[in-house]
Amino acid sequence: MSEPLRIALAGLGTVGGGVIRLIETNAEIIARRAGRPIVITAVSARNRGKDRGVDLSGYHWEDDMVILGERPDVDVVVELVGGADGPALALARTTFEAGKALVTANKAMIAHHGIELATRAEAAKAALKFEAAVAGGIPVIKGLKEGAAANAIQRVYGILNGTCNYILSTMEDTGRDFADVLAEAQAKGYAEADPTFDIDGIDAAHKLSILASVAFGTATDFQSVIATGIRRVLAADIAQADALGYYIRLIGMAETDVDAHGNRRLFQRVHPHLVHRDHPLAHVDGATNAVVVEGNFAGPLLFQGAGAGDGPTASAVVADLIDIARGDIGAPFSIPVAELDPATPAASGHRSGRAYLRFTVADRPGVLAEITAAMRDAGVSIESMIQKGRGVAGDAPGAGQVLVAMVTHEGPESGIAEALRLLEGSPSLAEAPLVMHILGE
Repeated sequence: MSEPLRIALAGLGTVGGGVIRLIETNAEIIARRAGRPIVITAVSARNRGKDRGVDLSGYHWEDDMVILGERPDVDVVVELVGGADGPALALARTTFEAGKALVTANKAMIAHHGIELATRAEAAKAALKFEAAVAGGIPVIKGLKEGAAANAIQRVYGILNGTCNYILSTMEDTGRDFADVLAEAQAKGYAEADPTFDIDGIDAAHKLSILASVAFGTATDFQSVIATGIRRVLAADIAQADALGYYIRLIGMAETDVDAHGNRRLFQRVHPHLVHRDHPLAHVDGATNAVVVEGNFAGPLLFQGAGAGDGPTASAVVADLIDIARGDIGAPFSIPVAELDPATPAASGHRSGRAYLRFTVADRPGVLAEITAAMRDAGVSIESMIQKGRGVAGDAPGAGQVLVAMVTHEGPESGIAEALRLLEGSPSLAEAPLVMHILGE
């Protein structure tokens, strides 16, 4: 058998510990499939004395993780520190300067600096692998780069954040409101103490920008992702969606088209959607992730599984290491950086579909007429509408207000945007309307 592939591990948290346990437990299987052993030679983390439940005594320790990229006894650096910049980015740059390969689970770093790092990797003739950066243990990057490689990908979309999916599916099952379920998710460790990245859609946006680049051969463009999270979704929205035959899911969606001048446009959006109960994504609950890839010959392909956790994410990391051990370098984004298309960001106005709108309004005559007039003037056709009181008495917040929910007929999204513009600043509205698009059926 060939010489071992020697790796250094930066970051010894949940996933780092999982990588060590996986390599130790499945050493024989990994060696047979990789064609040579994969061994850990050096590690680094912020706290050397912390008990991580794994034996680190056989590995060299570096207090400065950046030095891992320069060690002569290291072939591949595995970066599991996280963060778009800082030590993780410094380590990545040092690794490629030394001509070594990098495996990372860091979606923020790839979303923000992926093109720079891919350019450095190509110049060094070294691998850059990031399967674990998107959807945990689900091999969706590999699926796009290999299994669907012969297809022109028409659209990629899915549930990319397990925290949001856990919150929404728990709201469905229990009828409780968002804040209550979020607190429970934090207590159980499903949500961070500061959940902003998850519940505001930023985490999913990082992942979507990576998926879009691999799927369409475009340069990563995180800045153009239109991201809306789930913090404004009410139990009443969940109930109304259910009555209409839908579940609410936070969906990341990317697709390309060509404008009137022949220029390619890239649309990327993370947004809560109503998903019909017959759609496969409607039944993805808990902290599970799922991605649909639509190929022009393969048709829709569904990738589903655990989107986080030590075992699934470690599995994706070690799968990348096995590819490197076999000699698979490949272009990080499927094609060389110089050939990636700098597609123009596409706004949402050109898109057409149905939508759910929820207004919180003052309970007085004339309010419904004002809303429907704005819809009429913007050319939005209303399919159905329901009005419900909030059930709040006295002087408590929400007293004297009602919820008005409506579903529109198929039409351009620009019409909805215009209707909301017409209603902007109206004293009848207690808060900004909530818009959730309906996933195409």
